[in-house]
Amino acid sequence: MRLHSYVVDHDLGFAPNPFHRICTLAACKPKIRKHADLGDYIVGTGSIPNKLAGRVVYWMRIDEILSFDEYWNDPRFMRKRPILTGSRMQIYGDNIYRKRDDGTFDQADSFHSEPGGIISQPNLMRDTGYTDNVLLGREYAYWGGSGPSLPVGLEKIAHSTQGHINNSIPPALVTAFISWVRGMPDRGFMGRPANWPS
Repeated sequence: MRLHSYVVDHDLGFAPNPFHRICTLAACKPKIRKHADLGDYIVGTGSIPNKLAGRVVYWMRIDEILSFDEYWNDPRFMRKRPILTGSRMQIYGDNIYRKRDDGTFDQADSFHSEPGGIISQPNLMRDTGYTDNVLLGREYAYWGGSGPSLPVGLEKIAHSTQGHINNSIPPALVTAFISWVRGMPDRGFMGRPANWPS
């Protein structure tokens, strides 16, 4: 069991997508999505531009890993497909990739596509070029812009730049972090994404 820690630069409810009682990471962070295993934990901390450094945006425990096609075709996750004329929750749906017959990926009209539904090649390559994994967690807490500060002693788990850390987090800190978050009663979607308009 490992803890994967990174900074959530753009907190819009897209990556992660904390809606519909399951937290999903289906875009961005390809190295985490490739190397994370069932039972691992992910923590996203706030960014300096959002004035949330050292605060927890969300955490999740991974209990299912699907391919993009499995995610796209699973009836459980149809509501995670984006609807750009819908609510903000629908606009930032993350179920956006499926394979064509030739093995390449199609990208739904979404936050990661260009205006008019044109495929964004940089986003497509970042999201699909390194891994086909979508991470899902039913045990999670998402606070968005109102998350708690990491307590004294756990500040070192917060990554300070783009990218992520996992193997460099000492096991004692991993255990302490998990005990801390699991000791809080809060679960599910509890706060607005930091970058949603007020």
